[in-house]
Amino acid sequence: MAQKMKSDRTLFMTVLVMVLFGFIMVYSASSVVAEVKRGSSYYYAVRQLLWICAALPVMFFFKKLHYRKLQTPAVAFTLMGVVVIMLIAAYFVDGAQHRWIRFPIMGGIQPAELAKPAVALFLAYFIALRSRAINSRYTLLPAILALGVITAAVVVADLGTPIVLIATAAAVFCVAGLEWRYVGIALIVGVLAAAAAVAAKPYRLVRVVRFADPNFKYVDKFDKAGWIRNQMKKSVTAKDTNYQIEQSKIAVGSGGIAGVGLMQGKQKLFYLPEAHTDMIFAVIGEEWGFVGSVLVVVGFLIILWRGIRATVLTQDEFGRYLALGITAMLVIQAFFNISVALGLVPPKGIPLPMISSGGSSLIVTLASLGILMNISEHAG
Repeated sequence: MAQKMKSDRTLFMTVLVMVLFGFIMVYSASSVVAEVKRGSSYYYAVRQLLWICAALPVMFFFKKLHYRKLQTPAVAFTLMGVVVIMLIAAYFVDGAQHRWIRFPIMGGIQPAELAKPAVALFLAYFIALRSRAINSRYTLLPAILALGVITAAVVVADLGTPIVLIATAAAVFCVAGLEWRYVGIALIVGVLAAAAAVAAKPYRLVRVVRFADPNFKYVDKFDKAGWIRNQMKKSVTAKDTNYQIEQSKIAVGSGGIAGVGLMQGKQKLFYLPEAHTDMIFAVIGEEWGFVGSVLVVVGFLIILWRGIRATVLTQDEFGRYLALGITAMLVIQAFFNISVALGLVPPKGIPLPMISSGGSSLIVTLASLGILMNISEHAG
């Protein structure tokens, strides 16, 4: 007689609470802006509610679907191919940002968001298949090629997502037993590739340089020919790139220990750009204070705990690496977003999972968490 699985209630309830809290904060962060720009204070909140109603059934579907049904080359390679095609389509359809495939009512989707679970699934399938020869060139070269193609397709318009993808891949490969010499080589190549991606886009260069060396004290010593300054002048979209971080710091600092109260924040009133999307953690810091901010971090630490637990207890390699990939993907993205809001890293648009406004991110996140719940339930 088959043993009845135990639902991972801790992970399930944590996710539901964070989604509900995210909905509340989207309304709080966007109500005034929505009233002025869209004619209704509920505009962004209603859209977020619609996305929640669409994302929750997706989460429940993957929660019930046995994760081993995803362990096929059809799923692993087809999903990667579809994402690459969508990224190419977004490049031509969205001439301004190269990020969106838009449609009426609910806005559109960002193919870059779909790249995250695609990479997690591909890594789990491929590494499980080649786990006994993880350090062989016949394993590493195909994996590097696949990751390189999808990362290159994403990095054209978005640098934050490739960072999450590469960090996730690094975590999975290290746990799978990749030799440290290869880790070192990958680290050097990753740093050089990131530097090239930053240098290729003037607005990215502006963000990094003004964050790290706002007075050009070190840049001028290093770059005698003035190439960096000249390249930065080509940017027409990023002049005062530290403004967003400064406003975010003001918001977080204003919150103190307990915050100024829900709906009472001031920085979201046209001072803090992207308050209901990428910088929503700053609004949380202002309205809920240190206590509320810590509770959000605790929520992601619970997800990390349950993900690591599933990784350790799962018997098959595919489930183990899939749980690890999903957990790393979500937690790395969350702490990257929080680091931006706290001014610890240069500004980069990347949503806070389950909290920020945005349909693509929410559906992808809840679908991934549904898979993680399924793995956790079979492992427990």
